[in-house]
Amino acid sequence: MRSPQLGIIDALPQTFSQTQTLEMFRKCCVNRHFEIETAKVYDTGVIKMPIYLSLGQEHIPAAISTVTKDFRIFAQHRGHSYYLSFGGDMRKLIDELLHRSSGCARGMGGSASIHDPKIGMYGHSGLMGDQVPVAVGMALGSRQRVLTVVGDASAEEDYVWSAMGYAATKKLPVLLVCEDNDLSILTHVSTRRSWSIVEIAKGLGMQAVDIADDPWLIAHHAARLLDRLPAVINIRTCRHRWHAGTGTDEEPEWNRFQLFKEEISKLGLKNEAKKIEDETLELVWKTWQEQLRKP
Repeated sequence: MRSPQLGIIDALPQTFSQTQTLEMFRKCCVNRHFEIETAKVYDTGVIKMPIYLSLGQEHIPAAISTVTKDFRIFAQHRGHSYYLSFGGDMRKLIDELLHRSSGCARGMGGSASIHDPKIGMYGHSGLMGDQVPVAVGMALGSRQRVLTVVGDASAEEDYVWSAMGYAATKKLPVLLVCEDNDLSILTHVSTRRSWSIVEIAKGLGMQAVDIADDPWLIAHHAARLLDRLPAVINIRTCRHRWHAGTGTDEEPEWNRFQLFKEEISKLGLKNEAKKIEDETLELVWKTWQEQLRKP
């Protein structure tokens, strides 16, 4: 069921402090405006590699990282927002996208493989979904909490659920987040499979929820599941740009960033949110310009 209201809990935003809500919003603004500026730069031809933007999904890592940063992170493409939300250096991310040795992965990973062990984030190899068995191996060896992120198509790779089944058997501290935008490039889930991610996870004995991409809802379930790992959160979200590149096909089913701002206004924080977004716009633009001017 795709709906911006899936799993919504009445009055949940009011259970968060103003500080928590504004922190989530600040991270969301950084992520979103970074991606918007990145798209503009990409369209000038300066960035020579394929680009994978998280526009429309940028609030997911913002919400999770507000609950805890205590994760080893194994993302896939669309990793820019995870890197920024979990403490990555925006300048190093820009340099990575500009193919520089000063980038977070020394210019060798690019947009599809954001890697920085300093924040506990490990780059993706390019094999769809293989970050899940690698993440499970990390959890087995370290016993540290691990966050692994997949798309709804990557979740269909055979080693994903065998790895998560092992995590369930060994009670490993793995949180799998599926950013479910209902698309494998352009093919909808209903065309590809009849089973659901949550049903599979529950069948393996894991805690699992299927929810909309409301930031407070994501943060609520992430916090609730931290001591119940392994667990799965399937998050229904909307991709705003192409799978790769900066183009658009049609208007997204909903715009969570706008819905987020509307809910913040209801909480009486409209002015604070506007100030945060204005500051973020200036920060992102200035940082991009500074890095572009570097030799």
